[in-house]
Amino acid sequence: MKTKKIRRRRKTANNSTFIDSQNLNLAIREQGWILDFRKFRKYLRDKYHVTKAFLFIGYVAENQAMYTQLQESGYILVFKPTLTLPSGVPKGNVDAELVLHAMIEYRNYAKALIVTGDGDFHCLVDYLSKNGKLLKLMIPNRKKFSSLYRKMMDNIVFMNDLRRKLAYVPKKKRKKGGIT
Repeated sequence: MKTKKIRRRRKTANNSTFIDSQNLNLAIREQGWILDFRKFRKYLRDKYHVTKAFLFIGYVAENQAMYTQLQESGYILVFKPTLTLPSGVPKGNVDAELVLHAMIEYRNYAKALIVTGDGDFHCLVDYLSKNGKLLKLMIPNRKKFSSLYRKMMDNIVFMNDLRRKLAYVPKKKRKKGGIT
């Protein structure tokens, strides 16, 4: 009599993340490091079972190669048209798009991970929390974030301690056995 081997698939949660890319990028750089978005996407998949990672970003035509790399790393890019300020700096506020997409996708995810320290998203984070749909609020910098989130500390993860895992390491500094 043959015994059947039963393969059990590891059941993964169907979580989504909604990322304020400008807040994330600037907050990480202020700490003196650069985020490796490929590593970050893998981290989100492995640690938080994120199946869809929405990255909200201002569109600048010259950045097409970067957008392609982000898409190849597994991000779903949601673009905001940008305006060029008199200083020459492009500006594209993604707040409304992020909130709108989180609500459009509401029935398609088990829980949402919101990545920002910007208090403009407090209403979204609060709504998700009250309805059992908030996985975590991931704040890029524990030293600089909206005080509106101070009452939610149990639901917050700070990225400050993730530098060793998620920092971009230029190819010159990589060594076969690890980082030099």
